[in-house]
Amino acid sequence: MSLTGPNPQAEQSARRVRLKVCCIASIEEMRLAAALGADLIGLVARMPTGPGPIEDVVIRQIAAQTPVGVGRVLLTAQTEPVAIADHAFEAGCDVVQIVQTPSVSALERVRSLLPATIRLMPVVHVQGEKALAESRALAGVADALLLDSGSPRDRTFGGTGQVHDWSISAAIVRAVPVPVWLAGGLNPANIASAVQTVRPFGVDLCSGIRTHGRLDARLSRSFVDALWQT
Repeated sequence: MSLTGPNPQAEQSARRVRLKVCCIASIEEMRLAAALGADLIGLVARMPTGPGPIEDVVIRQIAAQTPVGVGRVLLTAQTEPVAIADHAFEAGCDVVQIVQTPSVSALERVRSLLPATIRLMPVVHVQGEKALAESRALAGVADALLLDSGSPRDRTFGGTGQVHDWSISAAIVRAVPVPVWLAGGLNPANIASAVQTVRPFGVDLCSGIRTHGRLDARLSRSFVDALWQT
């Protein structure tokens, strides 16, 4: 599973940008994402808002059939450390993506409750310069960070289709020692510019390769082609 590694940002120039396909809703979509070369798939549990949530039983079913080598990411809206850890155990996933940016102390508590084999990838919603300080603090505990365009005030934690300020994301990539994944409004038309500007370890997308809510094979292939030509 391609999530962490020694000095991941320094090694980025020597390998391709990693790919996470999120909002996977079925075994068929998981297989399409795997065939596209996805390093990670995102399985969205119940959320206050946003696209792609599926029931926990479906998450477990998809996770159980995901091929070896493709990491399984649980997106949880839980906020209490014990609830986050319980959700992670139940899901059968490799990574827990905490969509409501946690405090450092809460993340430390989650870390203490989970085995090291379950990685922690908290989300930082890039709404201004404060995201840089949040990222630096969380990077001391997290295995990776994911930068997105949600609005916690509106209880919107992903799948917005909105691009945030990539200059802040680029500063975060330069400032932290853990892998940084970029999300938020990515699509085949803007992915090359996003990668050139931010230089992320990996990219994460949901709405940009979907048609009427379904994973679109043609859009997905266009995205992958554009991504791996950067």
